[in-house]
Amino acid sequence: MDSSAAAPSAFDPQTLASLDGLDLQARSVVEGYVSGLHKSPYHGFSVEFAQHREYVPGDDIKHIDWKAWSKTEKYYLKQYEEETNLLLYVLLDTSESMGYAGGGRLTKLSYARIVAASLAYLVLQQQDSVGLATFDEGVGRYIKPASQASHLRELVKIMDTTPARSKTNLGQTFHDLAERFRKRGVVAIISDLFDDPQRILTGLKHFRHRRHEVIVFHVLDPDEIEFPFRDTTLFEGLEEVAPILTHPHALRAAYRAEFQAYRDQLRKGCQLSNIDFVTLRTDQPLDVALSSYLAARAARLR
Repeated sequence: MDSSAAAPSAFDPQTLASLDGLDLQARSVVEGYVSGLHKSPYHGFSVEFAQHREYVPGDDIKHIDWKAWSKTEKYYLKQYEEETNLLLYVLLDTSESMGYAGGGRLTKLSYARIVAASLAYLVLQQQDSVGLATFDEGVGRYIKPASQASHLRELVKIMDTTPARSKTNLGQTFHDLAERFRKRGVVAIISDLFDDPQRILTGLKHFRHRRHEVIVFHVLDPDEIEFPFRDTTLFEGLEEVAPILTHPHALRAAYRAEFQAYRDQLRKGCQLSNIDFVTLRTDQPLDVALSSYLAARAARLR
């Protein structure tokens, strides 16, 4: 047996969490990601904004790049130099359900914080701007976008000190934030999306209507996907759901079918609205979770 196969990855969530401080965890993820690239290090996230922007109905068609269309069969607009700075809005779900952790893993919120801080660090290294909104049943803290390197400290402090609590009202929260975000940018939502799928999708469409690009990072614990429970179990409700004592075997098949249908509805709805939908499992190394998405994003217009 290859002993190296059992060695923990530097991107393993538990290994990252052992580092002292969210800012250090973010640097480790980003610099590890960058070290694997052969081209300009920080363009993986913003390549689409370096020369192009996706066409939105109402845009002037004279700026469409037909060469990009011939390669992708999608419409992109040429952007001029003064339009190419990236503006990222990070939306972090801090509702009570994000506090769940199974099997000794990180909570979903802890995992989401590392992802959020990594994206913020990556964008700030590009000297672009990033803002942060935390939310549960409404918007908690909102920090307007800035591009100074010191801005990361303020964002990390808020992420670190905001606990998982209260219910979720994703649809209304997204409508609220869509009205606040005046400048067009990328909206990155990091959430377990535990709410009514149709209300979620309606809220996401509001961002698209305001001409933002939208990326949904769907954060789940493996227990929520696989439902591995075997013995009679008391399932404690989150977000004001009452506890239920039941034998898991009696409802495993129905639960998994219902949960998969819910995920499929969200994924399909996002695809129809040209929204990126990325599933993140809390047992998934960050190089897989983040780098594979960024690489795919960077390859779109090649």
